[in-house]
Amino acid sequence: MNAQSAPQLADKTRLLSPSLAGSLLTAFAPFLGLALVVALFYVIPPHPPVTMLHLQTVAVHTMIVGIAAMGMTFIIISGGIDLSVGSAIALASVAVALALRAGWPLPLAVGVALATGAACGLYNGVLITALRLPPFIATLGTLGFYRGVAKWISDSMPVSAPTHGLENWVRPVPLQEWLPFAPGVWLMLGLGVFLVAVLRYTVLGRYTFAIGSNEATARLCGIRVPRVKVYIYMLAGLMVGLAGLMQFARLTQGDPTVAIGLELDVIAAVVIGGGSLAGGQGSIVGTLVGAFLMAYLRNRCTVLGWPNFVQEMIVGHIIIIAVAVDQWRVRRTER
Repeated sequence: MNAQSAPQLADKTRLLSPSLAGSLLTAFAPFLGLALVVALFYVIPPHPPVTMLHLQTVAVHTMIVGIAAMGMTFIIISGGIDLSVGSAIALASVAVALALRAGWPLPLAVGVALATGAACGLYNGVLITALRLPPFIATLGTLGFYRGVAKWISDSMPVSAPTHGLENWVRPVPLQEWLPFAPGVWLMLGLGVFLVAVLRYTVLGRYTFAIGSNEATARLCGIRVPRVKVYIYMLAGLMVGLAGLMQFARLTQGDPTVAIGLELDVIAAVVIGGGSLAGGQGSIVGTLVGAFLMAYLRNRCTVLGWPNFVQEMIVGHIIIIAVAVDQWRVRRTER
């Protein structure tokens, strides 16, 4: 009996842990991509220098996409997708603005933002698991639903509210002279360290990789796949709620029309960071590097005076290249 159970345990361990080769590729490929982009803009005349202010600005612009993309990393590793991120961020920003305008203390208002995001994630997870809808279809529907709710509760108007100092969390040049970057950037990095530990060293993280690698086998191993998927979408929703809070801090108001199309940047950050749309692969560090890469690219385009449509064309092809590399990796693995 022991001889028969050992191979089964080995198979489960292999299923519940990402391969070493895949981990190394995921870890280093985003850094190589970032180095390539930095070198490319360095050789383009008139060779504008990268100042500390530029880096501070890029870090702040990375923050909202980076926070939401860390949650999306869990979803994509599990083999899912979430197209409702931009709408949920807008809804969370409106919810926190309404709470602050009503006189709620800041800690409760922050809780409202997080709860709003978690509720959006819970609803997405229930639709996908209970109704067995494809994640693409379910979140495509909630993309419009959350945006509609945001417009409904705000009367389709931006909601101004006292910020209680939240705007200081997203100032490119922080008020604290001893801080090189905005407090919100350090919050993002701290969450990144925490989520790296969750993804690599907890049961939820191992189950996330297992479901994305082979959902049918994960079920045979005793993993309660629907429950884990709901947890994953709720965790991602919490990150979206926090991103909505940061969005409010940047605009100093809740805007139901903000973050349109942001879900594409979020998904692109995960894919550029080494996440596979086929599931089973991805990393928090790679995702943050991917988010920084896109923010750096947009900053350099602005410094060079290139129009917005040029930026969109470049970002679009970077996404195409990242997905093409991902598909090449998948085909190579299948061989």
